Amino acid sequence: MTESIINTISQCKHDFSSTEDLGPLLEAIRDKKVVMLGEASHGTHEYYQWRARISKVLLEQYGFDFIVVEGDWPPCYELNRHVKHYDDAIADTTQALKEFQRWPTWMWANWEVHEFATWLREFNQTRQEDQRKGFYGLDVYSLWESMDAIMNYLRDEDPDAYETAKTAMRCFEPYRDEDGQRYAIATRLTPEGCSDEVSKLLAKVRSKAPTYNHDREEAFSAEQNATVSKNAEHYYRAMANGSESTWNLRDRHMMDTLDRLMAFHGKNAKGIVWAHNTHIGDASFTDMANQGLTNLGELGRQAYGSEQVALVGFGSYQGNVTAGSAWGARVEKMELPPARQGSWEDFCHRSGKQFFLHSKDLQSNPALARPIAHRAVGVVYNPRHERYGNYVPTVIPKRYDHFVFFADSRALHHIDISDDSAKMPDTYPHGF
Repeated sequence: MTESIINTISQCKHDFSSTEDLGPLLEAIRDKKVVMLGEASHGTHEYYQWRARISKVLLEQYGFDFIVVEGDWPPCYELNRHVKHYDDAIADTTQALKEFQRWPTWMWANWEVHEFATWLREFNQTRQEDQRKGFYGLDVYSLWESMDAIMNYLRDEDPDAYETAKTAMRCFEPYRDEDGQRYAIATRLTPEGCSDEVSKLLAKVRSKAPTYNHDREEAFSAEQNATVSKNAEHYYRAMANGSESTWNLRDRHMMDTLDRLMAFHGKNAKGIVWAHNTHIGDASFTDMANQGLTNLGELGRQAYGSEQVALVGFGSYQGNVTAGSAWGARVEKMELPPARQGSWEDFCHRSGKQFFLHSKDLQSNPALARPIAHRAVGVVYNPRHERYGNYVPTVIPKRYDHFVFFADSRALHHIDISDDSAKMPDTYPHGF
């Protein structure tokens, strides 16, 4: 079986070293409604570098309208206003990235995103205002930041809705913390929590949003922050009582956000997603399905049709990675050991150095119709546990439409958001 898989990969792979070499991949995804670009970790330079290169071509040449990433809505929206040249936006790219203050900050406050945001801002500068390309966040965690953003927006825009927002905020205020744990614990004693308050707030904002017409995107953002607040409250309440899968709540929120962005950009909209493989690779072809879990990739295929969605997985064999040793720990550059023998990454490493694959070319090999161990590294990582964890049984050609592989990968270059004088490190690979 091993030799059969290696032979198939070797015969089907497309080596690349430049954006021009990605022609067959770009040709395959250019006309999709949604392209989801993955990553096997949240701290690998190559994933961010090549996702950006692919995205630049899709935005510049093939009419894609926006990027939406596995990040919180409020700081991503600040970056969105920055790259679109809004008059009230933060003017400096580094300062805009310092809005990402919730751990793990390095996921989006990094020099790789800085380079992409700088390019996007320059690209947008010569475009009509309604044709500028956006940058948004998918995630559900930003309860407090979204509530603050709603309060700031409604204070001047809608005093009536502002009173509803104040009522919701008063309910939450005693439990305020960075990660929602205090609120989650409190709902064990009062299971209804602040659900009623945020539901009323969302209903109020949705009913009034059509009248918030001085800045159409700001009105959309206010409604999105109200949606995040409601869904985040639900998420943290479910975390405490275990009544629902928080994973499914989170990914369904991601899908709802993607849907709303597609609708906002019009019936012919085309969007790009940047998120971990565990979100963009179809969960129904992993062991997640046995646990009743779904994800954004699976939901996207269901919503738009498999022929309209491209799921592109990314992975690497060895190198180093940016991560934390525990939740909230300081960011570190860690070793990424060689992948486990018999894993997908091991097979790819034995087939080449840097290449991409089309899943349709792999489906003739029955050995690839069975689950294979496929590495997934999170924001919390311990290289010593590599041998026992970090692998998801996956039917590769069904989970992804395409796969991009790097034999060697490097750690992401994070920005120290606590340092006002933060500058690009000398070790940063220029010519990104």
